[in-house]
Amino acid sequence: MSTERPDISRWLHDLLQVEAVEDNFFRGMATPQGRGRSFGGQVIGQALKSAIKTVGDDRPVHSLHAYFMRPGDATKPVLYRVERDRDGRSFATRRVIAVQSGKPILNLAASFHVREEGYSQQITMPDVPGPEGLENETELGARFADQIPESYCQWLKAPKPVEMRAVGLRAPFSREPRDPVQYVWMRSRGDLGANPSMHRAALAYASDFNLLGTAVLPWAKAFADPDMQFASLDHAVWFHQDFEFGDWHLYAMDAPWTGGARGLNRGQIFSRDGRLVASTAQEGLVRPVTPRES
Repeated sequence: MSTERPDISRWLHDLLQVEAVEDNFFRGMATPQGRGRSFGGQVIGQALKSAIKTVGDDRPVHSLHAYFMRPGDATKPVLYRVERDRDGRSFATRRVIAVQSGKPILNLAASFHVREEGYSQQITMPDVPGPEGLENETELGARFADQIPESYCQWLKAPKPVEMRAVGLRAPFSREPRDPVQYVWMRSRGDLGANPSMHRAALAYASDFNLLGTAVLPWAKAFADPDMQFASLDHAVWFHQDFEFGDWHLYAMDAPWTGGARGLNRGQIFSRDGRLVASTAQEGLVRPVTPRES
């Protein structure tokens, strides 16, 4: 495990790089200063980058669908095996298996499409306050340090490659039940370069933040709560158009259904000027449990 503090100007760019180890096999780096379980968005982002490396730049990724099978180890690298299922005139499809310690931890399918012109329409971006004046996760961690678990406080204060600013307080900062709808502004910290594929991989990484918690907003529950167990089960992203993830983007999320210890969550990601650049969906485990005695 690396103890060196990452260079924030290159952190996300470098984190999503994968090394070719032989034909159709790639290795993704461990999480810098990581411990415990891998962040699912990192595995998705690296798996997508592995698939991207087997497709020409003329076909940007337009969708991905991933299933989480086992928790990853943040202190270890991940091996990605890419299956080149099809290269057609307009579309190419890839399957990726992420492996740690000889066992698969994630399956991902991705589809790539040549750029075409056609009909165009989109929904309107929600009218919410902009990111200016909102607190990011580090500032929230400092303000609520005496009200939230120490482990969660340390996670909030730790540097991250994506800055997030929520519109309104939610658990664990507020225990008021609310509708299963939330809005979070987010952007990459540091330079991602000019290649659109890197920005799509970075957005895939960031799309796993906050989404699952939407399902339990009516009960004011949070990841930090000892009486809850959370886990992402699957994750999908549809990329609609190019964007610069170094700029602010609004992540609008809602949960149309929660039940049977699972929650279904949806998201739309808008650029600051109102363009819908991506949509997401995720089902996850939201299981009430009996807290363990210390």
